[in-house]
Amino acid sequence: MHTEGLLAPETPADARDHYDALASTAGVVVREVARAMDLDGDEYDRRVTDDVIETAHDAVFASLLAVRVGTHEEFDSFCDGHGGEVLQTGSEHVEGVVWHAPPFAETIVATTFQDAEAAAIGTLRRQAYGRLYRDILETDETEPQTDEHGDHSGAT
Repeated sequence: MHTEGLLAPETPADARDHYDALASTAGVVVREVARAMDLDGDEYDRRVTDDVIETAHDAVFASLLAVRVGTHEEFDSFCDGHGGEVLQTGSEHVEGVVWHAPPFAETIVATTFQDAEAAAIGTLRRQAYGRLYRDILETDETEPQTDEHGDHSGAT
C-alpha cells in the first residue's frame, strides 16, 4: 500500500484553508493556458469567466488530495479500522483499490482498478471532491447561520 498526493485535511476548516491557499495557483494556471492558446485580451475576457477559474480551482484542489492505493485486502483492513459509510465504484473482481477518507468525514470514497492506477486515482479524486468537499468548501464558516425565517441563530 502507498499514498499518492499532498493534501490530507484533518478538519473542514483545514480543507477550506488549503482550498483558499490554492486560489492564486488556479488563476495562474488559467492565465498560462490562455496564453498558450494565444487568446488576445478580448477573447480572454469573453472566454475566461469566473466559472472557468472556479473549475480550475476545484480541479487543482482535487488533484492534490492524498489517496491510498492498495489491494482489496488492505482496503478491507482500513475500512475495518475506520468505520463509516463506504462509497465504492468499480468492480470487486479486480485487484487494486484507491481510496480517500478524511478524518472529519464518516465516509470512505473508493474505486477499483486493474491496470490503470493513474486513471483510477484521478477518478477517485474527482469523486472525493464532489462527495466529501464540495459542500464544505462552498460554505462560508464566517457567515452567521440563519433559521428558516432568515433570523440569525440565537435571535428571538
